[in-house]
Amino acid sequence: VQLQASGGGLVQAGGSLRLSCLHSKSTLSSGYAVGWFRQAPGKEREFVSSINWKGYSTRYADSAKGRFTISRDDAKNTVYLQMNSLEPEDTADYYCAVVRQGGSWRVIAPTMEDEYRYWGQGTQVTVSS
Repeated sequence: VQLQASGGGLVQAGGSLRLSCLHSKSTLSSGYAVGWFRQAPGKEREFVSSINWKGYSTRYADSAKGRFTISRDDAKNTVYLQMNSLEPEDTADYYCAVVRQGGSWRVIAPTMEDEYRYWGQGTQVTVSS
């Protein structure tokens, strides 16, 4: 499984970015959930958002609620993280991760790092004040 995160960059506070997580087609052999995590300099990696295999369940960290939106386009093998009203505190390397998932279309999207199996490289987001 290969994951490629992109869309990071430098933006002023209050601005927006859309991150993309492109995954290899091998993940389509079954359902999968996708999570976004971030790691700021000198800090531990933390959960940002996740979406379940059917796109029904989405989860957000408190810091992301109301500002970030996760979505998926399975036809394009891509999961997006739309980030609005960005703040300097959002500055970090952002990582996407996937884990196989199936069963009920309502199954909850995972939020813990150790629930995810495959990780992509990070994309850097810098928000200037």
